[in-house]
Amino acid sequence: MRGTKLPEVTRQPWRFGGAEVDRRSLLTGLAAVGAFLVVDVGAVAYANNWLRPAAAFTRQTVIDGLRSVYGVHLGFRKNHAKGVAVQGYFDSSGNATTLSTASVFRAGRTPVIGRFSLAGGDPFVADAPGTARGLGLAFGLPGREQWRTAMLNLPVFPDNSAQGFLGRAEAGKVVPGTGKPDPAAMAAFLGAHPETKAAMAIIKAHPPTVGFADSTFSGLNTFYAVDDAGVRTPVRWSFVPLQRAQSPGPGRDGLFDALVRQARGTPLRWRLELVVGEPSDPLDDPTVPWPAERRRVDAGTLTLTSALTEASGNARDVNFDPLVLPNGIEPSGDPLLSARSSVYAASYRMRTGEPKSPSAVQVDQVRV
Repeated sequence: MRGTKLPEVTRQPWRFGGAEVDRRSLLTGLAAVGAFLVVDVGAVAYANNWLRPAAAFTRQTVIDGLRSVYGVHLGFRKNHAKGVAVQGYFDSSGNATTLSTASVFRAGRTPVIGRFSLAGGDPFVADAPGTARGLGLAFGLPGREQWRTAMLNLPVFPDNSAQGFLGRAEAGKVVPGTGKPDPAAMAAFLGAHPETKAAMAIIKAHPPTVGFADSTFSGLNTFYAVDDAGVRTPVRWSFVPLQRAQSPGPGRDGLFDALVRQARGTPLRWRLELVVGEPSDPLDDPTVPWPAERRRVDAGTLTLTSALTEASGNARDVNFDPLVLPNGIEPSGDPLLSARSSVYAASYRMRTGEPKSPSAVQVDQVRV
């Protein structure tokens, strides 16, 4: 696919979401939105046909556990329930073609839709600076290929297994009448999970930034970039902000309101960095960071041109399955990847069949 010619920029650019996008790119972007939903129909079939293993711990265990922690909120994601949709494009620098044949890394522009979110299953929770922030992106590539990635503003992931993830969520459940988790429950969990205790220490040493716009969002799991010769290179990726963030204002949606206001004024940009791993680096444990001196490849710039209230037809209905990958990117053996893919599919199937409620963040109601 290396010889595929990308659409050329026309002489008459269109305005789309506050940024200039050429006619062909716009049509490609609209087609991509439809393609995202087609892939998610496949996710429904996958979820419906999935056979539970003999072990008691299944993806339904995770979903039931999250609902017990955060409550039942029909029509919303079971985690990262609160969010706002975005759209824009990715301009590749071409630098990453030495590592991967993926078409997204060839010099040119790719339409993108995405979603900012906060961790947790309550779609109406008040914004808190310490809550993990998420960014999911779906890249519309030539043909039927796609690339999806779900990232966090954390230096490492707190858990290295689905059991650990659910156990930590349950240990952090708010106790009725106190408004706070039971510290003894979390202490007991961390005592049984030294990997999470170590990861939490790393996370604590990297306090969150002011808002979404100045957060670095990282994939955290390891993948393989595959080049023309079939050489597989371990990589992790991060989107590094190219702007400061507006300070959040008062109210339950302070972080999201600041993001919406900033996106109205100017496009928001992040540099995509591929971090190249070495043989000594952990490939299947996202709780362990790679050394800071690892080589970084500037793969291009993500530009988000508008924020949108979640609704039918935008990223509200996209499953950011980390195993939806283009040719040239392959998953590592990290067991969290398959676990996330399975749980995401089940969550998607459930919420698409449930009645919808308005999202907490209504973009058109955010005041300047």
